[in-house]
Amino acid sequence: MYLQQLSVINFKNYEEAELVFSPTVNAFTGNNGAGKTNLLDAIHYLSLCKSYFNPIDSQQIMQGTDFFIITGVFSKNQQPEAVACSVKRNQKKQFKRNKKDYQRLADHIGLLPLVMISPYDTSIITEGSEERRKFIDNVISQTDNHYLDELITYNKVLANRNALLKLIADTGRYDPSLLEVLDEQLTLSGNRIFERRKAFMEGFTTIFNKHYSFLSDDAEQVELNYESQLLQDDFGGLLKKSVERDRALQRTNVGIHKDDLQFGIHGMAMKKFGSQGQQKSFLIALKLAQYTFLYQQKGFKPLLLLDDIFDKLDDDRVTKLMKMVSNNDFGQVFITDTSINRVEQIFEKIAVDVKLFNVTKGTIDA
Repeated sequence: MYLQQLSVINFKNYEEAELVFSPTVNAFTGNNGAGKTNLLDAIHYLSLCKSYFNPIDSQQIMQGTDFFIITGVFSKNQQPEAVACSVKRNQKKQFKRNKKDYQRLADHIGLLPLVMISPYDTSIITEGSEERRKFIDNVISQTDNHYLDELITYNKVLANRNALLKLIADTGRYDPSLLEVLDEQLTLSGNRIFERRKAFMEGFTTIFNKHYSFLSDDAEQVELNYESQLLQDDFGGLLKKSVERDRALQRTNVGIHKDDLQFGIHGMAMKKFGSQGQQKSFLIALKLAQYTFLYQQKGFKPLLLLDDIFDKLDDDRVTKLMKMVSNNDFGQVFITDTSINRVEQIFEKIAVDVKLFNVTKGTIDA
């Protein structure tokens, strides 16, 4: 699978742009703020129905205009797939595949899988557990539509349970049977998500270790572990044990919404003891493992988007990374960088062709 062409109208800093891509490596070069990353984000929209960086669709509309349109033509199994996304202010987002509207955007997720690696990914290491759960959920959702539906169900039941706990605190009236009904629903949905996450991580960790070992030349020992309260205890039992604490705090304190990933290096926390280069290599290995997992599950190669990733990586790791993503295990690649000379030198060194796009304040020269 690869993206043949992209068209944007009134998207971020682009009034209008049309691009035709190479099925192998494409690079957007230009100064910071020129709009390189915005092109990657437009591609992300076509794959996952949303921005990688900002969940508010209306904020992607170019200033002074009332709508944006992104269209793309993909080649998948040697057949064209035309995808269009349009957003008008104060109206529902429209998403079309081959000119037909989707009834549910969730039905599009996974059709055109994509992996993005960006400086913003540092939040996976530095921020709270929600970022790491989102990473797991994003990967699994691109291979399993039912998983996404299960997440929606779980979060609805969780919100209802928390609302009931608050109502109990406000009114002083406690009916255990109401809480038991929600506990049963939460347990049923939570167990399904837990089993899916656990099975995913068992295979994913092996793939991750392989990629990090390659990037670091086996110089560093890293750990990636899945943490869940359900690994030690039954979910239903946990809810019963926690009921008094839940009532006191007016929220549900146990469950798969507390799951986390533990990142380590040489037996210590990556967040505290990993250098910037080590943290970046860890994140890149995570995302490359995501790519490999999607490839294995889908049977075809996803798109790979690399946003400004050369910074804070030494020359050896940059060369190894570009060799890796340019070989037959990877498909179409999109790269952004501030230096056209650096991009040319890297790909000349590894003897790989690259199609260059020079970006200047919302205009593009190919």
